[in-house]
Amino acid sequence: QVQLVESGGGLVQPGGSLRLSCAASGRAYAMGWFRQAPGKDREFVATISWRANNIIYADSVKGRFTISRDNAKNTMYLQMNSLKPEDTAVYYCAARGTVVPGMGLGEYDYWGQGTQVTVSS
Repeated sequence: QVQLVESGGGLVQPGGSLRLSCAASGRAYAMGWFRQAPGKDREFVATISWRANNIIYADSVKGRFTISRDNAKNTMYLQMNSLKPEDTAVYYCAARGTVVPGMGLGEYDYWGQGTQVTVSS
């Protein structure tokens, strides 16, 4: 069983930056970030393989967000730059029991509780 805890969310102005963290209680192989805006389905943001040699981003965040991980600390990060109001959502981290990254919600075994990100002036 792996427990995931997100942190780093908050209120930021458009164009600003935030760094989210996801701490895992045990070994989490491939991991990912998803987000859910009010009234919308949860959607894929980014995913990273165990060795960080395979990374995939959603088109909506490509070039603005960077996913990374520190396996020694069992922690994954999401650096978010050039934030837009449409990035406002609850951000969730997820982990799966294989090293291969995935973009589907059903591919993940463990989920965090989420952290709110609000982009507004």
